[in-house]
Amino acid sequence: MEIREYTGYQEDEIIGLYSAVGWKAYTENPESLRKGYQQSLLILGAYEGKRLTGIIRVVGDGETIVFVQDILVHPEYRHKGIGTALLKAILTRYSHVRQIELVTDSRPETITFYESNGLRKLSDIGCTGFMKI
Repeated sequence: MEIREYTGYQEDEIIGLYSAVGWKAYTENPESLRKGYQQSLLILGAYEGKRLTGIIRVVGDGETIVFVQDILVHPEYRHKGIGTALLKAILTRYSHVRQIELVTDSRPETITFYESNGLRKLSDIGCTGFMKI
């Protein structure tokens, strides 16, 4: 596996990856996803040869806040350390940033994954989050 910066947005492979993990909100509006990618702070891809197996996309200013917008691994490649490698690459690159945040579902396996990688629930540090839906 190789982690490298994802450049040159290729809609077919991105839509294929998002479809494989069931993220329909993204695949139903590919133009919006493309624009989101263009305006991201950094995107890293995980590759097996030439195949994109996972991606992490962050937004923010890179100095005071970084928000992990997307992190996904193709189902055929899960439980091989790809998600951890992608997240650690971001945490290392932005180790000087005080606020590295993300929003995710509250399934036990998801919480375990993020906690095992050094992230804490906002409620554990006396904070809360809000979202306009």
